[in-house]
Amino acid sequence: MANIWKVVKLPVLPMVVAQIANACAYVLFKLAVNDGMSRRVLVAYRYIFATAFITPLACILERGARTKITKTILFQSFLCGLFGGAMPQNLQMEALALTSVTFATAISNLIPAITFILCLSFRMEKLNVRSAAGKAKIIGTIVGIGGAMVMTFYKGVPVKMLSFHINLFNNSHHYGSTHSSHNGSLFLLGSLSSLLSNASYALWLIIQAKMSRAFPYPYSSTALMCAMAVLLSTLLTFCIDSKDLSQWKLG
Repeated sequence: MANIWKVVKLPVLPMVVAQIANACAYVLFKLAVNDGMSRRVLVAYRYIFATAFITPLACILERGARTKITKTILFQSFLCGLFGGAMPQNLQMEALALTSVTFATAISNLIPAITFILCLSFRMEKLNVRSAAGKAKIIGTIVGIGGAMVMTFYKGVPVKMLSFHINLFNNSHHYGSTHSSHNGSLFLLGSLSSLLSNASYALWLIIQAKMSRAFPYPYSSTALMCAMAVLLSTLLTFCIDSKDLSQWKLG
């Protein structure tokens, strides 16, 4: 039992740290969106800063060990930048603007369930319903999807929290309307955006896993992915918000 725990706990701490970092990022994104920043510009800046940060690390830590970057690796990094960067982040920004930080964070628990379903569809994984692992995967998938359905359709009583004059839980003023049916439609639209974002992330995990086997250099692969995401998200921003260059000005 002790040996099993040693194996299990190795990736646990990085995963916990990553989830905490994601939660903090969602809060900061919501603040920026509520402050009037363009969601597409926000995504573009995120990957611009990420590329500037991770590229020197890749050059220093993996210098001399990294193999040649082939056309296949570049194409896979492009797909990673699309399905793991520009597409899910822009969809998630829409979900944050239409719903709340709590909802957007909680609904991301669908990613493992969607990943599992996609792996079964692509025959990358076999399901053995008689084994304990197979039963656990099925139960986890059902619980994840069921929880997401509850978060989407159930409207509980409002919980009054301490006010710090920061709006993290209400819809953004970008879609301002006091009509309840309109707000309900916007919430469902935000739920759909979050669901599509999670599906994109799940597809990215599959592509990233395949890329990592041929190019096992995490810093370099992350730098390539972020660079591709910069190109895609910047192109999308200029296509949609080309007339308002003031959105790129940081206050």
